Amino acid sequence: MRLDPLSLPLRFDAHDVRADGGVRNIELHRERVVLRRAVQGMRMAVNISVRDFLGVALRGLDDAQMLVLVHRDPSLSIPLGVSSDAEDIAAAWQIWSDIFSLPLLPEDEVREPAARRRRHNAIRARRPKFLVRRRAGDLLNPANIHDGEREIIARD
Repeated sequence: MRLDPLSLPLRFDAHDVRADGGVRNIELHRERVVLRRAVQGMRMAVNISVRDFLGVALRGLDDAQMLVLVHRDPSLSIPLGVSSDAEDIAAAWQIWSDIFSLPLLPEDEVREPAARRRRHNAIRARRPKFLVRRRAGDLLNPANIHDGEREIIARD
């Protein structure tokens, strides 16, 4: 597979594990990318600006190299071409980078996204709304108990 960067806009199909049928349709323009796929019968189109991509990466495969338009979300990354010719793929890598005005990302700089941090639950420590109106008392505080007095509780 090899896309021609000089013949934009392009429309092609790519492999997508999550999509119905395992295929997504990609429209590639100079300023934007449109991903169309169906997930569990629901059709969707995702319009992404080219500026939202991190760059054009070169990834090594078993016997070839692959060019990828890399996004922060790995499921939105787009394959641009696969070739076993090192000179051919290096020239295409530079052309794609120039057309999109994105940086070249060598294989070692492309990292998987970091695991999301768990933030503390701010609501868990909060008092319920009906208790906010009430003052919290301290019954066992010795300052609240007077000498020889008892509290009288009236019951019906």
